[in-house]
Amino acid sequence: MNNTVVVHQVLVLFFIIMIGFIARKRDVITATGTEDLTRLLLNVTSPLTVFTSFQLEYSRAMLLGAVQVFTFAVAVHLFALLIGLVIFNRYPEPVKRVLRFTTIFSNCGFMGFPLLQSIYGKSGVFYGSFYVMVFNLFIWTIGVRIFTVRQGEASLKKVLTTPSIIAIILGLITFLLPVKLPRPVLAALEAVAAMNTPLSMLLVGATLTEVKAGELFSGWALYYGSFVRLILMPFFALLTTSLLNSPPLIQGVCVLITATPAAALTNAFATRYNGDTHLSSRLILLSTLLSVISLPFFAFLVNR
Repeated sequence: MNNTVVVHQVLVLFFIIMIGFIARKRDVITATGTEDLTRLLLNVTSPLTVFTSFQLEYSRAMLLGAVQVFTFAVAVHLFALLIGLVIFNRYPEPVKRVLRFTTIFSNCGFMGFPLLQSIYGKSGVFYGSFYVMVFNLFIWTIGVRIFTVRQGEASLKKVLTTPSIIAIILGLITFLLPVKLPRPVLAALEAVAAMNTPLSMLLVGATLTEVKAGELFSGWALYYGSFVRLILMPFFALLTTSLLNSPPLIQGVCVLITATPAAALTNAFATRYNGDTHLSSRLILLSTLLSVISLPFFAFLVNR
């Protein structure tokens, strides 16, 4: 693997975060604007990212591998949920929510797809899409539940009517049936969906302005969360796929996409549902920077 791909993706995220930081410092992004952009992210760009991820074409020969990746993704998300329920209990509730969220949810789309493309080509991206489907399903059900469990907001009806769950349902319909959107419509949706990661990172940078410089990389919870996200979870993926004798391509996809840093949406969820935004923005930043070391390490393990 060419490790410059990893470095490139990390630097892209980092510089977008810095742009958001400067924009908030200069009041280009205001406090009200941050709230408005968060709503735009959660209700428009993220649901469209979900929906467009289902616009796939595949051959029957690849279906078995896709089912394996999908099943693995369900298993790894459930394992992460159980781990998060056990190891973070000593932390205050707002901190606990963020740590549990980042244990389960990785930056599997923006970081994962370019990595898989560089190593495995279109096949890697195809299989990775099925992991992202599970990610989207979990983040808009379990993810919402993590932040709202004690606020009475996560009723089944409310969860099922969130924009991204509706996007999953519509996406599945177009995925399973011979229904294809007209090219101009799909291109428009993909163009708006492409705003999702930059918008998320801009909001992370804007939130970092509220953190004192001396606190940016301080606090045991910050490093604990990064260790669980970048080391523990990918090792679980590596062990599981090894025990199951997964084909090299399937194992590589599963391990590397699990090894990506904390999900960019962590900060948006923390902002929306009164989580610890100081921790969420710092954890995204630190785990992204540390992934320049951890991702090549796991890439070496699965491709040696």
